[in-house]
Amino acid sequence: MTDDTRLWGRETERAIANFRISGEPMPAGVIRWLAAIKAVAASANVELGVLDAAVGTAIEEAARRIVAGEHADQFPVDVFQTGSGTSSNMNVNEVISALTGGAAHPNDHVNLGQSSNDVVPAAVQLDRKSVV
Repeated sequence: MTDDTRLWGRETERAIANFRISGEPMPAGVIRWLAAIKAVAASANVELGVLDAAVGTAIEEAARRIVAGEHADQFPVDVFQTGSGTSSNMNVNEVISALTGGAAHPNDHVNLGQSSNDVVPAAVQLDRKSVV
């Protein structure tokens, strides 16, 4: 993969360098559920008036592409990483941000009101119980 085709940013690059453990990425279902959570959170944040509607729509559209299985090659972070899954959460945030053309900042917009300690375990549980 070249720099031109990478949608992730610096946080993902750091995780790739720091967590060379198993060579196995986070399961695709967990990634899809993380993206689904990001889409719903963006919608809620727009409704609450803390996120611009255009930015929220861009996040939702980008996240739904990931849920649909697009860009699966953009999630290389090893499944064995920090205990809360922060690196995978940031990887998803960065890819969604890139898919919005930079309209949404990975932390300030895509991750607004979320914690890795909440969204990653939720995505894992959802992946265990159903199919996206």
